[in-house]
Formats: sequence, C-alpha cells, structure tokens
Amino acid sequence: MAQNKQLTQATFDRLHAEHEDLTTRGRIDIARKIETARELGDLSENGDYHAAKEEQGKMEGRIMFLAKTIDEAEIVEATGGDEVSAGSVVELRYEGDDDTEKFLVGSIEERQEGLENLSPGSPLGEALMGAKAGDSVSYETPAGMTLSVEVVSVA
Repeated sequence: MAQNKQLTQATFDRLHAEHEDLTTRGRIDIARKIETARELGDLSENGDYHAAKEEQGKMEGRIMFLAKTIDEAEIVEATGGDEVSAGSVVELRYEGDDDTEKFLVGSIEERQEGLENLSPGSPLGEALMGAKAGDSVSYETPAGMTLSVEVVSVA
C-alpha cells in the first residue's frame, strides 16, 4: 500500500505545474534535440545523440517521480499555529548546546532556501509533532542514542 506524502497546497501546485511542463514542452524539446542529433549521422559515435537520450531518460524518471508523488499526495494545511506540524519552521536547541538550528518540517519537496528539511516521519520529526515552543522532547536516533532537543520557536 502506498504511503501518502504530506504536501502543502503550494508545493502540490508547484509539482503539478512542473509535471505538466515536462510532459508537454519538455518532451517536445527533447524530441527535437534527438532528431537534430540523428541528422548528424552515425549514432554509435554521436555524442549529441547519446547526451540527448541520457537527458530524456533523466526527464522521464523525473516525470514518473512527480506523477507518483502527485498521486500519493495528501494536502495538509500549514497551521501557522504554535504547535509543530507539517509545514512548520521550527527552531531547535540540542541539549547541552548553546546554538540553535532551524528546520522546515516536511518532505524534501517542501524545500525552502536556507532551511534544512526535517521529515515528519523521521525519529526527530515524529517526536516534535504537536510540541510547542518551550517544550523539550527526546527521541531515539537510528544508532540507538537518545537525544533531547528544546523547541525554541515554531512558525
């Protein structure tokens, strides 16, 4: 059974637009590149042809990834409240550390410039869900260590 990917509406719309662009304009452009390269002659030693075919393969892989992501998407509202949820930007301080780090809680598709993503399904992400500024949460790392973090702020 497929696991739903939680996406904000803005990210869903961006991924849908990218999928639409690649399946229309992108495929036409790559077909033109391949045709132009074929006209250059011998395909076995035609670098332009092989580069265009490789580009086509990467694009088709991205199209399949986007289609699956869109199909499995669960639209979530960034609450903007004071609790950590998908779409929140959370500032954390690890126990024993003076510095803080900011994370965007969401899948990699939710990426934002200057923020590292924190998956809601990761051990830390799961521990943070529902936490508020001032709360301390503990979680177990994949290596079996237990770490604690303080939620400094939630936006």
